[in-house]
Amino acid sequence: MTSKKQLPSEPQKARLLPSWPLPNYAYVPGRLPHPSRDPAAHQTGCPPAPATKLDPADWASNLHYLRGIDLFNCGYYWEAHEAWETLWHLAGRRGRVADFLKALIALAAAGVKARADSPSGAAHHARRACSLFESLLADTPTDSDHPLGFSLPDLIRHARSMEANTTNLNPGDGVPVPVVMPFRLKPRIPPPSG
Repeated sequence: MTSKKQLPSEPQKARLLPSWPLPNYAYVPGRLPHPSRDPAAHQTGCPPAPATKLDPADWASNLHYLRGIDLFNCGYYWEAHEAWETLWHLAGRRGRVADFLKALIALAAAGVKARADSPSGAAHHARRACSLFESLLADTPTDSDHPLGFSLPDLIRHARSMEANTTNLNPGDGVPVPVVMPFRLKPRIPPPSG
């Protein structure tokens, strides 16, 4: 029998926004209360923090974007998807920033499917993320810096590894918030200006 790999929970100090508390649980559709619609949920009565449009030149100050990365890295894939989807809508759902966010959303959806123990669904979303990242890379000048803090070739490798390993992921039975991705999103934070 193939052993399933599970990464340890992320320490608080590895988060980009350690003072922003994580939800009580990571939502898995059909298994747990919906975060905003169910009275027993972790977001009931808590309106989402207002989001601001993601500026590619100042992405490191966008709290919703950074929050999405923290949520993703800590196993809150549905919640990361929601954070990035808000930014995708603010980006007008078209263009480079919107396509980059759509790729991150697909990667988060792969995590949701992995947590729901749907290897084929996880592979489908990972493949979609890979395709979107590849399209962005094809349109990226070779001398450009990391878009929104990430290396596109690294993100492509991550999406491919996710697609190839969906049958070896542990959906986390009995674990409060399992991290199922075989990688972490680590943006390259620019040094403070001034």
